[in-house]
Order: sequence, then C-alpha cells, then structure tokens
Amino acid sequence: MSDNIQNSPSKIRMPIWLALTLVIGVFVGIYVGKKMGSADRFSKNNLVEEALQYIKNDYVDTVNVSDLQQQGIEAMLEKLDAHSSYIPPKDLQVAKASLEADFEGIGIEFQIFSDTVNVITPISGGPSELVGLQSGDKIINVDNMPFAGTKITINDVFGKLRGKKGTKVKLTIKRKGIKNLMSFTIIRDKIPTYSVDAAFIYAPATGYIKLNRFGENTFTEFKNALVKLKEQGMKKLVLDLRDNPGGYLDHAANIADEFLSNDKLIVYTKGRKSQYSNTLKAEHEGVFEQGSLIVLVDEGSASASEIVSGALQDHDRALIVGRRT
Repeated sequence: MSDNIQNSPSKIRMPIWLALTLVIGVFVGIYVGKKMGSADRFSKNNLVEEALQYIKNDYVDTVNVSDLQQQGIEAMLEKLDAHSSYIPPKDLQVAKASLEADFEGIGIEFQIFSDTVNVITPISGGPSELVGLQSGDKIINVDNMPFAGTKITINDVFGKLRGKKGTKVKLTIKRKGIKNLMSFTIIRDKIPTYSVDAAFIYAPATGYIKLNRFGENTFTEFKNALVKLKEQGMKKLVLDLRDNPGGYLDHAANIADEFLSNDKLIVYTKGRKSQYSNTLKAEHEGVFEQGSLIVLVDEGSASASEIVSGALQDHDRALIVGRRT
C-alpha cells in the first residue's frame, strides 16, 4: 500500500509533463514553420532583397546600399543582350541635357562599352573634331590617368571631359588600325546643340542636308531647311546621316514622315506587355514625298538615324549609300 502511495505523484505528474511537452512542441512547430515559410517566400520572390538586408545588417564593414543595388542591376543586365543597360535617373538627366541645351566641354558623342569610352562621333565644329578625334576612337587615359577598364559611369565621363571654356584636357586614345596610342590636347569650348550642319543646293535642282543628331529642335531645323531648298527648286535630295548617333524617336519619325505618304509604317516597338508596344506611321502630307532621295550612312549612324534610313529603305523611298551602321 505504501509503495502505491509513494508512486502516485509521479504518475500524476507524467500526464502534465506530456501535456506541456505537447503544447511547447506545437508552438515551436508554428514558430519554425513561420520562419521556414518566410525563408521560402524570400527564396522565391525576394532573394535579392534578403541578401541585401543580410549584407546591410551583418556585414563586418559599412556598405553603400545604393551602390550595391546599382551594381546588382548592372550585373543582371549583363546576362541579357548587349543593348540592355541601366541608366540611373541622374545620368539620364545629364544625357538628355546634351540633346536640349548648349554645354561646355570637348564635344563628342560617346558610348561606354566594356568599361571603355568609345567615341561615336565628334560634334561638328567642336574642339574634338578640330584636333582630329574620329568615330571609333577609344579613350584610354585622361590627363595621363587610366580611364579604361575602371567601371566608369556617365557621370565619370562628364566629370572628366566637361569643364569651363578655355581649360585643357589631354586624351590618350586607341585608334583602329594604328598600333601605337595617340595623344590629343583639347581646349574645352561651348558646344552648341544645333542639328543641321549644312543645307544648300550643290548641283542643279539637287539639295544636300547634313543632320548631326536628333535633338530637341532637330525637326524644326530640318523642316525649315527642307522647305527653303524646295523653294529654291530642289528636285533631288541627299540626306547625310553619317556620324549621327541618334536621339529622340519622335523626331526621327517626324523627319521620315516628310518623305513618306500617309499611313506608311515608319517604326514599331514590341514589348512583352502591351504598354511597351507602339506603332508610328506617316500621318500627314510631307514636304518631299516625291523626288529622288539618297541617304548617306556609316558606322557612326545609330539609333534614330537607323530608324529613318530603315523606314525609307523598306518603302523603296530612298537609296541608302555608305557603310554598315
């Protein structure tokens, strides 16, 4: 009897411990489940964000999160086609400014490719053209300091190449077909952003118009020149788009419209979603829909230049002459 009395408390306590263990197990299971569910959601949807938070909170040194985000975006885009790139808002504003207003610098259109500044074209009449820079030149050094292969940005380029009128900058460039590097000392100047370099009658009834860009005022300048030549008896036209790196899409479409009859397709864009798809067609009677037309292009002709020349070629409206764009 005494043995039964001594063992009874443990028998009573056993169900209590089992119940407590069960309750604790349930709560632990819920907690772990939530954590695993959270991690699973991160792994599927927010893995990059989670990694960024771990680096921000736990990495031994302080990091610039904005720089990491930008580098991450650039790294992702490198896995896509060669024409996919990321332009931060501040760089976009600077790039747009070169199409909209005068500035002071060396006067080149450029592209950053493989961490190297490639000259698309020297701006007509600018200091770079005057010293002999050419399309295709690659900038290796600026003021004797390495400038290629250094993860440069558009802001880096503007910071080095733009400056007050009258100041000097020394460029070391690599030119295709020439073994040794070449050096140029350029005196910065005010760079106008006019679009029509030349417009005149150069042979009986034959006009010539040279466009250097598709900027904010390009269409107005171009149409004024086209109308004046037409009034002077122009029956044939040579449109020179050599070394024209492009610019605004709508100006390219408007210029092509001056040569094409209504409803002719100029260009269309197609995206994965409908809002990225658009079709631009000729919408009004152009100034020069009739008459012979030749378009000159070269390796410096890009973007909007290719849209204009491509549309005119597709509709057999113009003969395209020159080198591959």
